[in-house]
Amino acid sequence: METVVLAPNLYQLRMGVGHAYLWRDPGSLTLIDTGIPGSGERIVEAIERLGWDPDELRTVFLTHFHPDHAGGAAELATRKGVTVVAHRLDAPVIRGEASGPEPDMAGAPQWERDLYAEVPHLPPAPPAPVHREVEDGDELDIAGGALVVGTPGHTDGSVALHLPDPGVLFTGDIAAGANGGVMFGVFHSDRERALGSFRRLATLEVETLCFGHGDPLLGGAGVALRRAADALD
Repeated sequence: METVVLAPNLYQLRMGVGHAYLWRDPGSLTLIDTGIPGSGERIVEAIERLGWDPDELRTVFLTHFHPDHAGGAAELATRKGVTVVAHRLDAPVIRGEASGPEPDMAGAPQWERDLYAEVPHLPPAPPAPVHREVEDGDELDIAGGALVVGTPGHTDGSVALHLPDPGVLFTGDIAAGANGGVMFGVFHSDRERALGSFRRLATLEVETLCFGHGDPLLGGAGVALRRAADALD
């Protein structure tokens, strides 16, 4: 696992499948997504390599239930003081109480369908507690006030996390990094709803985009996001 400094207080944990991110506030750490099953210990080691106390990890925010995002949540939830946060519609899947919908590839372009047929499908994430269920518009005490942005369509309970003060947006899989820019994400359960969610993200004022897949976009991210949304019309 490679750790990349993106900006003051913002760090990327690069994994073989997808990425997680750390945000540092005085005396506390927030982790956005957790990687595939088995990633928990490596995340703790990454925190230690940065010279921090893993006991400062307070919040684990999950953008959705897919195992490359929620796979390490069960391990990290065993740590004292950790609160796992997810949207109420994905929470039952994360807890192992329900099954989540598979991607609907019917309306996807051929290249996306080919990609879906080729990528290895991961086993489900181990059941993990969700200590706090959130909705669109809820606020978290992170970075001076972080806003939960509902992005249904990738999964029913997909959410992004917007940090207005530093201008950072964690998109989950509604968007992805590609060729130094931004693209509409792939493998959605409801493509039309996901398109609406992507366009909604494009209305936010942001400078930095942190994707679940692809390189983050540092600087001018809002402009790039709006251009990508316009290109879909």
